[in-house]
Amino acid sequence: MNQNTVMKLGLKIRVERQKQKISQEKLAELADLNRNFVGMVERGETNVNVQNLENIANAMNLPIQELFNFII
Repeated sequence: MNQNTVMKLGLKIRVERQKQKISQEKLAELADLNRNFVGMVERGETNVNVQNLENIANAMNLPIQELFNFII
């Protein structure tokens, strides 16, 4: 993924999390991830692997493809 895609993906995750009124800490707990890592993903500072992305999607009860629904 290029950096622009990583940033868009992170923003999409943040928007979906905020829509559900879930804190980063709660999302991290539900997805079995570190809260700092979730923050880095949301800020586009790190690339996320498929397993962690699936964990995030499942934690928010979203199909994984919904997280890529940002490309215009």
